[in-house]
This record gives sequence, C-alpha cells and structure tokens, in this order.
Amino acid sequence: MWAKADRPARDAAVIDIGSNSVRLVVYRLEGRAIWTVFNEKVLAGLGRDLARSGTLSPEGVETALAAVRRFRAVLESVQPGAVFVAATAAVRDAIDGPAFVKRVHDETGYRIRVLSGMEEANYAALGVLAGAPLAQGVVGDLGGSSLELTTVGQGRVGEGITLPLGPLALAASGPFDPIKVRTAVERCLDQANAGRFKTATFHAVGGAWRNLALLQMRMSDYPLRIVHQYGLSATDAQDAARFIAQQSRGSLDRIEGMSRKRSETLPYAATVLDCLVDHLGIEEISLSAFGLREGLLFEAMSSADRALDPLIEGCAALGARQGVAEDLGLALEDWLSRAFATLPALFASDRDRVLLTAACRLADIGARLHPDHRADLVFEQVLRAPISGMDHAERTFLALSLFSRHAPTGTPPDLDVINRLLSGDQQRRARVLGASMRLGCDLSGRSPALLSAAQLSFTPSAVVLTASPASADLLLGEQTAKRGAMVAQILGREIEIRTA
Repeated sequence: MWAKADRPARDAAVIDIGSNSVRLVVYRLEGRAIWTVFNEKVLAGLGRDLARSGTLSPEGVETALAAVRRFRAVLESVQPGAVFVAATAAVRDAIDGPAFVKRVHDETGYRIRVLSGMEEANYAALGVLAGAPLAQGVVGDLGGSSLELTTVGQGRVGEGITLPLGPLALAASGPFDPIKVRTAVERCLDQANAGRFKTATFHAVGGAWRNLALLQMRMSDYPLRIVHQYGLSATDAQDAARFIAQQSRGSLDRIEGMSRKRSETLPYAATVLDCLVDHLGIEEISLSAFGLREGLLFEAMSSADRALDPLIEGCAALGARQGVAEDLGLALEDWLSRAFATLPALFASDRDRVLLTAACRLADIGARLHPDHRADLVFEQVLRAPISGMDHAERTFLALSLFSRHAPTGTPPDLDVINRLLSGDQQRRARVLGASMRLGCDLSGRSPALLSAAQLSFTPSAVVLTASPASADLLLGEQTAKRGAMVAQILGREIEIRTA
C-alpha cells in the first residue's frame, strides 16, 4: 500500500536563457508533483550570430534583456520561494557572454548560472527522469546552438556529451540546404564518436522537436494532441523529418500553430533527428515536455520527494485540489489490490499496480460535478490532465477507468483515442476498475473505515463480496447487489454475496 504523502505546496520559478529563446516558467510544487502555472517565452535569438562572429546577436541581447526585466517585474509580484536563472550554450560560448551576464545582473539583480555543456546535458536528463522515472536509453536535448546527448537508466543519469548541432549553429553556413546540412551533421557525429550512444529508445527534448512531433501527429491523424511521452517509431519520425526538410519556408509558415521564427530553425532540427536515427540505431522516439528547467527543480527536491512516483503524486494532488479526501483513495487501493492482483498483468513493469493506485487517488474527483455530465467531464479532465509519469496508453486507461467509475457501461467521449491506444483487454480492465471503485464508494458511503468491514475478491467464476456477521447489514440493499453485479458482468462472472 502506498503511504499518504506530505506535499505542502510551494512555488518556484526558472528563467531559462537559451540560444534561441528566453523563457520564464513559474511552477507549483506539491511534493513530487510539478505543475506549470505560468509560462512565457520570447524568441530572442541570442545565438543567431555566434557561429559566424563568436558574439551574441546585438538585437538578441536587447530582446533578452527586455524579457528578463519583464520577468523580474512578474516575479516581484508572484514572489516564488525559489528563482533559478540559468544560461546555456550561446552565453557559455560567446566572447561577450560574461559582459551579458554582468549587464543582466546590473539591470535586474539576477545572477545567471552559466551551465557547462555537461551540466546542461545532466539537467536535461534529470528533467526527463522527473517526468518519466522509468526512462531508459538516451536523452537528446536540442537547443538553439547545441545538442546534448546523455544516457539514462534505472533512475540515473549516465555519460553525456555536447555537440554544436543546434539549428542556429548549423544555419551559420548559409540558407538551408538539406544535403549540405546532413553532411555537416554526420561529420560532427562521426568526429565526436557519437556512435557510443547507440540506443533503441531516444528521449527527445526541445521546442523544435516538439513542433516536429505535433506536425507528425497531424500527418498521421493521431487523436490525442499531447506531446509529453508521445511515442513514435523511427520510421514515422524520419518521414516527418524528411517532409519538413523538403518544404519551402513559405509552406512551413503556413502550418497551423507554426511561428515564423520556429519555421526558420525547424528544417535543421528535423535533419539532426533524421541523422541521429540512422547514426544511433534508434527504433523509438519518446517526446518529453520536461527538460533542463524541470531538471533544476528535480535536483533541488528532497531525496524523499524524488523517490516518489510522479503519476501517483500528481493524481493525489489533483484530487486534493478538488476537495477529495486522500484517505478514501488509500482505503480503496487497499480494498481493491488483493482482488486485482489475481488478474493477469496488461501493462509492463508493474504498471498495473501503479495505475490502480493512481485511479484510486482520483476516484471521487467527480463528486462536485453535475451528475448528468459527471462521467464525460471526468474523462476529459483525466485524459488531458497536466500530470507526468504516464505514457499515452496509461493516460487513456486512467481516463476510461474514471469514466467507468460513474458510467460503467456508458459510451465515453473520444472513442477514437480509446480504440487506437488501448487493446480490448485493457479497455475491459479499465471498466472493471471503474465499476469496482463505484462499488467500493457506494458500498461504504465513501467511508474508509466502513469499507474495511467488507472484502472484495475474484475467483475464476465469481466476484465475491464478503463481510463478517457483525457487518452483514453492510451488504444488504439493491444498490450494493447491482454494483457488484456490474463488476461481475464486465468480467464475465457471477456475483456472490457472503457472510464470513
């Protein structure tokens, strides 16, 4: 059984001064759960001239300084508990980088931490682990001026390398030429012996690659437009990358949601990804919306918080925000775990148990919603909740489970998402879990103490509800029988109600 966690809310902010963008993100931290509450980006292009002149772009410097002054004004009002100010490749490599750092301090009071290439690689990988603790393989963080490659596995960060393969660095040699750029990328990868980072799974970090993924979603008519932990095959990634590399600037500008400045750099980012797939033997790409900024926050957490599961903690925090008593989720988990442990696993790496725990933390989030629309509203909320630690199939499983908590046989929204991401067995299991949570909540009147007076078990032929003679009245009533029968019906079994 998972313990109830102490998760006092606190705010933290990160000002990330990159080669292409300058960004402020304000986060709400609740134990292991990380929520974005404010996010503002300015495409300053600090590193636009770096490869050619060795200096920061003068226009970029003024744009970046204006952005940081504005961010300071925002933070003076927000007053977060901690503010991290970090700069990466452009400021690190530019001749006038130290002058820029001094000017920022003089004008805003902020002391910039200029990250080394290895530090940048490490924090990007930590960020991926903050959002996906089970991540294995290689993290690739593509910024404006550099690419960092870092190994991850078993919750740890391994070897890293930084390469001058950011779009702004590649663009210094002139207008985009796919053959010329590909030759330059392959030469750099060979010279750096990047082949030692061969991996089946590649975790892609960076705005350009997120835009590429969104474009690939449109190309494949993918129904769930959430980038974090979106997985695509190497073939699909290369198809999208090569499509982008063949487009004119005007064609890219016309893509829905594509900014003009992003369309300038996207062909370079696409070519880098295309080359990496071939060079590293990549089979699958997983997109991460977490990166360097979240890595800074993750490092600053206590070791106890870092050891928690982000999915369970995120679900518990979301439930608490809506007034759900965590004790009910803990009691439901305890009540259901033994029965569900007898069912065959449908997800890898003990994820069935984690998903049950997460679902129980959300079991009552629909309590304050209109009963006629509760199931649909809960489904949409869970499907698109900004909670990390789950892939798209797991996200869909949780959403269907919570829908079934209120409407076990109803037709949920977004059937195309469900049918595309879940097998028939997984859909059935989600409905069983939802119907079982409904049974537990209604049987006990949402009382954790009362729930422990009855037991749920699954036999090969039956769903069994049992209570002691002293608590036998708990099992009386038409509603209890109906709720138990629904669980049995979905499982294809009989319902048995017993007194021990």
